[in-house]
Amino acid sequence: MIELFTWTTPNGEKPIIMLEECELPYELRLLDISTGKQKESDFLAINPNGRIPAIRDTETGQRVFESGAILIHLAEKSGRLLARSGPDRSEALSWTFFQAGGTGPMIGQVHYFRNAKERSDFAIRRFETESRRLLGVLDAHLKDREWLAGDYSIADVMNWSWAVSGLKGLDARGDFPNLAAWADRVGERPAVRRALDKLQSAKSALASS
Repeated sequence: MIELFTWTTPNGEKPIIMLEECELPYELRLLDISTGKQKESDFLAINPNGRIPAIRDTETGQRVFESGAILIHLAEKSGRLLARSGPDRSEALSWTFFQAGGTGPMIGQVHYFRNAKERSDFAIRRFETESRRLLGVLDAHLKDREWLAGDYSIADVMNWSWAVSGLKGLDARGDFPNLAAWADRVGERPAVRRALDKLQSAKSALASS
């Protein structure tokens, strides 16, 4: 059993999508990050950095934090969505960490500075420009490909939520048609729909409790 600690953010969506894709049993534990739950001692024992998502593998007692590490752990545990070796594995991992170091931080900064109390037009332009550049990298790569790294893989799971966020937040679907089409393909997968439905149901239940 996997205990998943997460919230309804782009980073928080990745592991529940992966769990549904891999058909691994899990317990969903929502942490409302607006209340600071992720900074409490119980959760810091799982992720010392105080950020969602994180998992605890009750079979092994292993904790795993950082979304890329979580997806690799789940892929290797289930034997799905990541080749054991060779070029396909290297390609999938390259796009996985492209997201961790690229679209996530940059698009996240766009959201931050757009909503900051002290407005900085320079910062907004800087991060919007870099976010668009990164979305363009994905769009160009997907020109003649169905998925990011051969078959559907952790690379697609890792990149999807932030790509959707960027396309919407930057009003950029028309600028990146290959990426938009790929985002739609991923979003239509039954496992992705189940994951998002479960997150929203859990959030609604938490709000009403």
